[in-house]
Amino acid sequence: MPSPFGLLAELTYRCPLACAYCSNPVNLTEYSDELTTEEWQRVLSEAADLGVLQCHLSGGEPLVRRDLVEIVATAHDLGLYTNLVTSGLGFSRRRAERLFDAGLDHVQVSVQADEPVLADRIAGLPAFRRKLDAMRLVKEFGRPLTVNVVLHRGNIDRVAELLELAEAAGADRVELANTQYYGWAWRNRAALLPSRAQLDAAEAVVRAARERLRMEVIYVLPDYYSRYPKPCMGGWAARQLTVTPTGDVLPCPAAHTLPLPRASVRADSLARIWAEAPVMTAFRGTDWLPEPCRGCDRREVDFGGCRCQAFQLTGDAARTDPVCHLSPDHDLVVRAVEAANDDAVSPPPPVPRRRVRS
Repeated sequence: MPSPFGLLAELTYRCPLACAYCSNPVNLTEYSDELTTEEWQRVLSEAADLGVLQCHLSGGEPLVRRDLVEIVATAHDLGLYTNLVTSGLGFSRRRAERLFDAGLDHVQVSVQADEPVLADRIAGLPAFRRKLDAMRLVKEFGRPLTVNVVLHRGNIDRVAELLELAEAAGADRVELANTQYYGWAWRNRAALLPSRAQLDAAEAVVRAARERLRMEVIYVLPDYYSRYPKPCMGGWAARQLTVTPTGDVLPCPAAHTLPLPRASVRADSLARIWAEAPVMTAFRGTDWLPEPCRGCDRREVDFGGCRCQAFQLTGDAARTDPVCHLSPDHDLVVRAVEAANDDAVSPPPPVPRRRVRS
């Protein structure tokens, strides 16, 4: 069994934004009993002992944690590469100085669109200018910057402009990630799923940009339009693990939806959970695979696809991901795609995520 390479530390689900594509849990009030500073420091120490090399500090908005500097300092002292995944709100000059002095290595700023009106409408509040300020600060301090954009029906037509924004900000890397349909994004799927024509146009822009731009351009293809599913985080509980704000340990951020026994750092060590907890072992490897996956020559490539997506669409986490064209449930995806491409049907407006504040 390999050691995990990366830890996603979801420090809080509190967030000032109200993005309709948010994949965090819908029942956010159940996550108010957040891990303390000391508990997070213990988790980071156990993660380092387990072999983790990268620590992604996420949320929600991790900047609402007043102890973020202490958490970053602990991760740095343990030799972990730290990446702050943020909306940019709260990333003031003073906060940036303290975080970088504590050893923060990298910052990833989310952007909803390339111009203020659309970006602020998607975010649910005036945030666009503050995001630009945050990106300027990162580069002023000489740190690596990733610009992340969740693509959907409402902004995918502006991929060229989004790439121009990232280039102007001096980004080292830009992630154009088509929406994953969990949490609020699942509730808003009909409003968010782009058409085939939109995807074809966006992919042409990305191909041209990769030849022209110096920065790294990552384009995450939309599951629903793929012939085969993507591997689940490189395989279920193979290289990554997630710790939620209240201490639950998961193989991926969306696995909280699955009917599996919970495992918490408040009750057990991270090493024991990684090796033995049912939530980690349930779909690890390939022995559990159903047909047609069991006899497929791609079983060591995509591991049957996404367990959370299989559960979301079929109610059974052990079924073949319906994205796969060989899945007996593939028609569930086909119908969703047909609806997104039906010019006679106007998609409903997205329902914004409820905000959870301090």
